[in-house]
Amino acid sequence: MLDTWSLQVLVAVAEHGSFSGAATALSLTQPAVSRQIAGLERRLGLRLFSRVPRGVRPTPAGAVAVELARDTLARLRTLEARLASFAQLESGELRLAAFPSANTFLVPEAIRRFGELHPGVTLSLRQTDQATLVTAVRDGRIDLALVTDWHLYGDPQQAKNAPTDADLPRVTVDGVELVPLLDEELQVALPTRHRLARQRRVRLADLSGETWIEGGHPDCLGPIAPLAEALGGAPRIGFWCDDWNGKQALVAAGVGVTLMPTLAHPALRRDVLVRPTSPALPTRRLYAATAAPAFRAPAVTAMLGILTELVLRRP
Repeated sequence: MLDTWSLQVLVAVAEHGSFSGAATALSLTQPAVSRQIAGLERRLGLRLFSRVPRGVRPTPAGAVAVELARDTLARLRTLEARLASFAQLESGELRLAAFPSANTFLVPEAIRRFGELHPGVTLSLRQTDQATLVTAVRDGRIDLALVTDWHLYGDPQQAKNAPTDADLPRVTVDGVELVPLLDEELQVALPTRHRLARQRRVRLADLSGETWIEGGHPDCLGPIAPLAEALGGAPRIGFWCDDWNGKQALVAAGVGVTLMPTLAHPALRRDVLVRPTSPALPTRRLYAATAAPAFRAPAVTAMLGILTELVLRRP
């Protein structure tokens, strides 16, 4: 395969009409240019230039070679410019995926801030099966996904096996790095007129007779075993709703109570309040799942910085 330097010398000789002119333009000696062209001709088995009284001119084969060389070098310059624009966040694409409570505030605000800082990068929020978010990152279908330890450890009831603060702060699995962002507290959501609304901390045992509102994974009641133990029995689930607006509407109507993670608090309705519980329920850890650092696009690194800043500054 021909090298780009040989192509540059070829084009320079054609443009300047002489070996000496090309040598001056390329900061080379004339013998060095002559050797380069001679080696190119030997490799191709064709004569590329003919001597004329005041220099050289391309042969018919040389004219074709020069035209193709110009086109190749232009494409390479375009390649370098396009890749540089990716590195400088002037273009490219960033594909995100998350889950409902993350989409109530954190993700929209991160998208807004990223768009202001890097308007040339195309952002998209993809709908992806919650069970395959990490796999989608590993396979390159998603650039960054927000997941919880409940995603990573299957059934929410098994989340007790998730890493604790004493474990490594981040882990890489099958090329996917899990960057911890936030440990979420689960609080009970009640209508403002609920009998326990004045309590600063609600005893779960006092909710044993309540109807509960369940949701889709991972925005569900979470590890049921600790909740059931505190209630004195399994929660009586009367309503299923995946949407946080719908969940809160049911709570506000007084037909049931539910658990609300930290991520959903910015979207809290005025006629719904949240209270910490006694005993406290297991926390839920939020991660950003991305390609390992060596393979991470600059846009992903930039978004990670924005997400980290947002969770650090949360109310």
